[in-house]
Parts: sequence; C-alpha cells; structure tokens
Amino acid sequence: MAKLSPSRANDFQNCPLLFRFRTIDQLPEPLSIDAVRGTIIHTTLEHLYDLPPLERRLPQAYELWREAFVEISQDEKYRELFEAIDDLSVWSNESLFLLDKYFALEEPVLLEPAERESHVEYDLQDGFKIHGYVDRIDIAPSGDIRIVDYKTGKAPREGYEQKAFFQLRFYALIVWRTRNIVPKKLRLIYLGDGRILEDAPTENDLIATEKKIVAIWKAMESAFETKTFPPKKSKLCDWCAHQSICPEFGGTPPPLPLS
Repeated sequence: MAKLSPSRANDFQNCPLLFRFRTIDQLPEPLSIDAVRGTIIHTTLEHLYDLPPLERRLPQAYELWREAFVEISQDEKYRELFEAIDDLSVWSNESLFLLDKYFALEEPVLLEPAERESHVEYDLQDGFKIHGYVDRIDIAPSGDIRIVDYKTGKAPREGYEQKAFFQLRFYALIVWRTRNIVPKKLRLIYLGDGRILEDAPTENDLIATEKKIVAIWKAMESAFETKTFPPKKSKLCDWCAHQSICPEFGGTPPPLPLS
C-alpha cells in the first residue's frame, strides 16, 4: 500500500521535481549540521520524559544532550560533518541554549506525555495510507488531546503560520479518524526564537485538510501516470541540493527510473 507523509506531501507541493528526486530517484543529499542538531535535541527531549517528573530539570537535560551528542558524533557517517565545525564548543553551547529556551516555554516536571515519537497512520482511501511520526501527544484527564511538535528553527513570519500547521493538521486528521477525537490543540514549539504557536482545529478544518491531502495524492497519481514531474522555482531553491540537474538552473535530470 502506498504511503504519504507530511514531508513528502510538502515536497510535492513545493516542487514536483524535488519530490521525484527524493522519492523516486532517491538521490543522496549532503548531511546538514542543522539537521543533526535537530536530531540530538529531539532525542534529548524524548528521553527527558523517561525520567521521573521531579528529575526533569535543565541539568539533567544537559546530560541527556551530551549522551545523545556523543553517540551521534561517534557515528562514522557524521565524522566529517563535525570535523568541519570551526569551533565545536560554540556549536555545543548554541545547541544547549535551545534547551534553555525549551525550559522557558514548558515545565517538564508538570507534564506527563501519553505518547512520544509515536507512529500514526490511517487508510485514507483504497491503496492510499497517510502516516507520520508525532513528537508528543498529551492527553488530559478530560480526554482532550494535544499534539506537540518541536522545531529547532525560528517561527514563521506573520501570514505564514497556517502553512506551518499543515504537518500537525495532517497528524490531527489521522488521530481524529483513528480515535474518533478531534485534538483540542496543536502546539508548535520553536526553540530558535522561543515562541509557541497554537491552533485549535475543528472538524471542518480537518475535513478541509483531508480534501487537500486527497488532491495532492491525485496530482501525484497524475504525475506518475504521465511521468511528468516539473520543477517549481521558488526561494526554496536556494537550499536545494539538486540545482546542478534541475532544468531551472540549466541542468538535466537523470532518466526517470520507472517501468
């Protein structure tokens, strides 16, 4: 059964050719030190809630970060990435500062997440499943559900907030369809600038999200049928690893690996 995640749906919306390079061609992309920082922070916050509530303090979070850092920095595939950092102590302090921001935004000693790094999925249509991994799901004694996602970057500019919530509404749709409960709140925690964005989705909001996902899926099916994945130039191109083979930059994509 075919599966669709929020990241792949976003890829296709942003640029069908990028979607093709990542999903069909599975072209390698250079490792990002920012992505590694995000992985370490997410691992730290996941394990923080393994501790008894009263032990969920900043010093313990620092120690968990160091354990996660040591583990990932010793991985051979990340060796050159860390060697390229001019001053590892500065990079480490900047990373730990993100934990300072987290403790200024939430109080872990008062929280008891129901699920962490939880895989959720739902058969949306015949042969089409939507899925993803949720950083945290909180369930109140009343049964209200809150979906939480950690971001190590900065919050979006004014006017772009709703686009930022697509991922969490994607997850909220799955939770609603599988548990028959519309999540009460969606929370985006931006550690880069210490901001929290929240959304309170309604059934109509999630129905609209479902329609959008189905429309994206149908567009994907059409692209596969016609073997057409056009590039879509935007500011996101500045961060694309595939400019050298993109027609928008004078390149030529490899032959499409489809039968």
